[in-house]
Amino acid sequence: MPTKKTNAKKVAKKTVVKKAAPKKVVNQGALAIEAYRSTKGGWTTHAKMPVNTLAELAIAYTPGIAEPCKLIKENEDLSFDLTPRGNLVAVISDGTRVLGLGDIGMAGVPVMTGKSVLFKTFADVNALPLVLDTKDKEAFITTVKYLQKNFAGINLEDIQSPKCYEIEERLKQICDIPVFHDDQHGTAIACLAAVTGALRLVKKKMETARIVVNGCGAAGSAIARLLVNLGAKNVLCLDRWGILYKGMDAPLDFVQRKLSETTNPKKIKGGLAVAADGADVLIGVSAPGIFTKEIMQSMARDAIVFAMANPVPECYYQDAKDAGVRVAGTGRSDAPNQVNNVIVFPGVFRGAIATRAKAITEDMKVAAVKAIADLIAPKDLRDDYVIPDAFDPRVAPAVARAVAKVAMDKGLARVKVDPEQLYKDTMKRVKEYRMKNNAYAQAGKRKKK
Repeated sequence: MPTKKTNAKKVAKKTVVKKAAPKKVVNQGALAIEAYRSTKGGWTTHAKMPVNTLAELAIAYTPGIAEPCKLIKENEDLSFDLTPRGNLVAVISDGTRVLGLGDIGMAGVPVMTGKSVLFKTFADVNALPLVLDTKDKEAFITTVKYLQKNFAGINLEDIQSPKCYEIEERLKQICDIPVFHDDQHGTAIACLAAVTGALRLVKKKMETARIVVNGCGAAGSAIARLLVNLGAKNVLCLDRWGILYKGMDAPLDFVQRKLSETTNPKKIKGGLAVAADGADVLIGVSAPGIFTKEIMQSMARDAIVFAMANPVPECYYQDAKDAGVRVAGTGRSDAPNQVNNVIVFPGVFRGAIATRAKAITEDMKVAAVKAIADLIAPKDLRDDYVIPDAFDPRVAPAVARAVAKVAMDKGLARVKVDPEQLYKDTMKRVKEYRMKNNAYAQAGKRKKK
């Protein structure tokens, strides 16, 4: 049977090149407005007792409600069991230093609300968002003083420095419950957990590493103080006047003045270029874009850079890596090694609340740093993984356990708990809350449709 001759000439197939779809830009601001509008603020309260009959009404309110009041009158500590106080934190601000927005006063309420959502989501801690309509320091302190017995703890938020230092110190003296300025101490704990992991990876020690903190506002000052408490011996702090040193002639606030006396033992003088030259660690809580390629390349081998200016860091993650930095991190969620306070304050307050602690101390902060850092085993450390992810379910339970142990060991606890059981309970209650909240959110979406 005859066969057809095949054409010896190869026919080239036409290759269709598909154009890559343009990357969709997510407008997070617009999404946030819609989320807060659709949920009427993103936060609410709900009753935990049924009131469907006259008998239930008599228990929830009068006449039954008189009996818990009588017990609290005899023993005030029973308010932790018989009122919402036992699991309630106040998130309080005067709106003078809100995120990157500055002094916006009552317009800062959404930030306090968002913080309250995070407290509940990450540690099942109830939180009440409050912005006081005053910039007067004394009025703020007096107001919190009179509100304190409604809460198990006070989370100070977004208050300008140096006013924030005195407000916190005065309230710690006045209040019989923990007072914690998260912008200072939450940032410091998260940052130092990341530094600890990074130093372990590059096999350098906190005690001997040369560490530079650029920016001595609330966060930077707290980072420097915590570094010293963790054993760092060679810390340099910089602000607009250059490297702080003992006896320098500059208008330092009282916290910066103290740092000038407890850091920089060699009295090195100069600016950022001088401080960073040969440094092992460079921490930024200052201004956008100031960690240049030249600055970072002047650092020691296996350099570590955490640039945490918000929302635009001192350098972006990839810029640091391109400059030869071994470990880099920012406060942003779009790059590895995010330094995020959410890995700190929910667990700190869960541990303090569980023990009804009277204060949150430096020992607790150190314990929290170690608890977070220890979640990553040495064999699992990588250049892009030196601090746990914000959604790592172990974080809040581990921090709560560490804080509770210190509270009991140092005699600050009103009640004793089993630290290991607290870890398990925190893990369980967070999981259960998230399941309920997700179901609630889905039900809301279906209702809209």
